[in-house]
Amino acid sequence: MPSVPSATASQSPPRLRVAVVGAGPSGVYAAQGLVRDEAGPVAAVDVLDRLPCPYGLVRYGVAPDHEKIKSLQNNLRSVLEHPRIRFLGNVTVGADGVRPPALLRAYHAVVYCVGAATDRRLGIPGEDLRGSHSATDFVSWYSAHPDAATDGFTLGARSAVVIGVGNVAVDVARVLARRSDELRPTDMPQGALESLARSGIGEISMVGRRGPSQAKFTTKELRELGTLPDAGVRLREDELSLDPGYRDPEGLPSAVRRNLTVLRGWAREAGERTGPPPSRSLELRFYLRPVEVLDDGAGAVRGVRFERTEPDGRGGVTGTGVYEDIEAQLALRSVGYHGVPLTGLPFDERSGTVPHEAGRVLRDGAASPGEYVAGWIKRGPTGVIGTNRPCAKETVTSLLADADALSEARGPLAADPLEVLREAGQEPVGWQGWLGIETAEAELGRHLARSTVKIPDWEGLLAAARAGA
Repeated sequence: MPSVPSATASQSPPRLRVAVVGAGPSGVYAAQGLVRDEAGPVAAVDVLDRLPCPYGLVRYGVAPDHEKIKSLQNNLRSVLEHPRIRFLGNVTVGADGVRPPALLRAYHAVVYCVGAATDRRLGIPGEDLRGSHSATDFVSWYSAHPDAATDGFTLGARSAVVIGVGNVAVDVARVLARRSDELRPTDMPQGALESLARSGIGEISMVGRRGPSQAKFTTKELRELGTLPDAGVRLREDELSLDPGYRDPEGLPSAVRRNLTVLRGWAREAGERTGPPPSRSLELRFYLRPVEVLDDGAGAVRGVRFERTEPDGRGGVTGTGVYEDIEAQLALRSVGYHGVPLTGLPFDERSGTVPHEAGRVLRDGAASPGEYVAGWIKRGPTGVIGTNRPCAKETVTSLLADADALSEARGPLAADPLEVLREAGQEPVGWQGWLGIETAEAELGRHLARSTVKIPDWEGLLAAARAGA
């Protein structure tokens, strides 16, 4: 495993040494806040991540054709290259790695930014049939996450249903609707690109249980669906007009009104289209609630059964007892994320978060000295990437206010946290190892006559990290 620079013995001990667990946006923003003041109480920050790669969902959640958003990695990079910040990847925190009490032997404080690691389920029959997946798994596959399934998502599928009307649902529907030549310039792993190129999917339905004025997608994401070169967007006027907000948008938030304007434009243009039909169709459906994933008799998906819903007059919907089956061999649910417990930390199962007060972890209602949270594990899976900045700022403010007490209360720390991590069986990948992965991915892209191409497996990532160290 690549070597990692240790703390220099000749340096005076830092007043505060802090670990940030998670190298996604919330963790990097927290690290940035901790070292912002050169004369401040925090002298050294280690950013730990289970993966040998930084950037979290910016690397493994942002769609490959969203280059502008992915360029945020450059901003996160500049933080991780700060002289008082050290990246330590390939470090598992929790039951299978270093546990929170051990981290507090190495650091005055630990900020947990571990996100929401699992997806919500629909809780309906057939959800585990072959061909039924979470959108999270599908995104991980085309984003080259090393824990992702290697293939099989689109194998033999002619049509797909995406359940959900948020930005992740829009992302996966858009990726399914793109031609392979549109995706080739991205960093999508070669296996996923080739699988999508072979895909026979021609019909994609994106389905929401409520109306368009309650949809969670942003206008920018929505508009992109109308710009795909070889995919036509379809709507059903009767579903749109069922929505009171669609009929009368006055008083709705401006973002919702913009979405409705886009949908109205598409509905109007539908009757004006001329020329040959596109090879793929992307239909947006509303007021349909999934009740069953249908079995083809051999354990695979043949469609999804929905119940028609209608507004209940109180902002929700009610079932009508009328059902509709939408044919599909691929069903992707995109109904939100949920946090998972981290061994050694308190956890609220209902909210999927760690109990806290202004970022201070609460144990039995009292603040736990030296333990903090930021990001989704703190507030739940809400907001966009930028939402993590004020969230991290609140937590950092609490930690800095506690600095004197933390410095005085903690006994002698390990000479270097690497000792504690290695005692727990961890083999950290440092920044040079990550640069080795970047180099290997650029070389892979050149070999395939593409731009940078992501390495999708643990063995390849760690081999590249060793070569770069």
